[in-house]
Amino acid sequence: MDYMQPNSLLAKANYGDDIIIGVIDSGITPESPSFADDGYGPPPSKWKGICQVGPSFEGKSCNRKLIGARWYIDDDNLDSMSKNEILSPRDVHGHGMHMASTAGGNIVHNASIFGLATGTVRGGAPCARVAMYKACWSGGGCSTAGQLKAMDDAVHDGVDILSLSIGGPFENYGTLHVVAKGIPVVYSAGNDGPITQTVENSSPWLLTVTAATMDRSFPVVITLGNNDKFVAQSFATLSQFSEIQFYEREE
Repeated sequence: MDYMQPNSLLAKANYGDDIIIGVIDSGITPESPSFADDGYGPPPSKWKGICQVGPSFEGKSCNRKLIGARWYIDDDNLDSMSKNEILSPRDVHGHGMHMASTAGGNIVHNASIFGLATGTVRGGAPCARVAMYKACWSGGGCSTAGQLKAMDDAVHDGVDILSLSIGGPFENYGTLHVVAKGIPVVYSAGNDGPITQTVENSSPWLLTVTAATMDRSFPVVITLGNNDKFVAQSFATLSQFSEIQFYEREE
């Protein structure tokens, strides 16, 4: 793995040690091993953020790795958000947890996808500190006002970089004042068209990144009712599902 190579770019950057990554998204799951703080010292002295409590998110949910968490809600979110949502930094959607661990998740051994592809995972900067700003809500979307307030708080709190995997038809010019403060802002390029290579969040002051592909496949044999077989892909892991049978319905 590249994080074990002493001359790699990541090693020369000390794996992001003492860098604070602010993430604006749908919240975070603090119990994840990606945010364990074993071996970490106190947060950098410049850090001024808070750990905002709420249901299913106590003060002790933050630690020396996940050093801060805030949440933002407005009427637009409340009118349409899922009944399963929690008014706290806790993630019930999963997207925020995914993005925070991708950016700054700790090194975790023996990780897998439903028991498949077992190995070691890490974020882009595995020794960085993480602060979550929950401005996106399951079913309720990401309000512009919540994002702008989160950006202001992130600047005040002392983040070194701001990450948002949020897209839409319009550019968010509120990021300009963040960059003017010397804080790089990284956005996703989006998952929509209408044509190949269409990119969202293309303002020249932003860093815009795309998703990566996975360098492996998960084959499974599909058996039809006439005993014809073909190979597809599936995350089914139980041995009795090694061959999935589909039977034609009798009319």
